[in-house]
Amino acid sequence: MSFINYSSREINCKIVYYGPGLCGKTTNLQYIYAKTNPEAKGKMISLATETERTLFFDFLPLSLGEIRGFKTRFHLYTVPGQVFYDASRKLILKGVDGVVFVGDSQVERMEANIESIENLRVNLAEQGYDLDKLPYCVQYNKRDLPNAAPLSDLRAICNPKQSVPDFEAVATTGVGVFDTLKAVAKLVLTELKRGG
Repeated sequence: MSFINYSSREINCKIVYYGPGLCGKTTNLQYIYAKTNPEAKGKMISLATETERTLFFDFLPLSLGEIRGFKTRFHLYTVPGQVFYDASRKLILKGVDGVVFVGDSQVERMEANIESIENLRVNLAEQGYDLDKLPYCVQYNKRDLPNAAPLSDLRAICNPKQSVPDFEAVATTGVGVFDTLKAVAKLVLTELKRGG
């Protein structure tokens, strides 16, 4: 979970963006990075293939205020969406403090959303985490596309109990991107203050 560095008086929290391939995880981080004050962010490291898919992770520390005199720094990661990189997904989930599930709104991607959310639950469980007890938000990306599924269909897959915050988004233009980040960051900070 979160790492406390007493010498620098920093609390480091890890948020992982999870979802099927090409759903917009990397686009979310790129938008956040582009719009964040240069003094509040570290260097983004992106490891991508020739087809622009993230292989390992994007890394973006963001400073978001203090808790009891400690600066809070968020490290944002994406996982590779492709199923054959499952070992990388598991590795990136180690020590996670919060998760954003990025669902692809396209009708033909509903099965990929189902597979990815089930894979997320399995990978978290293997490391002793329960998605239902972890700070967690859902983002329905690509809402601007003509083949976007109805929100009710997406919710039935990604947030059936409507128990976690969820947001419609268009990551390429930034719609819903910061709303999602703020919501998951708030959940992580609440958990941190609670001593979780």
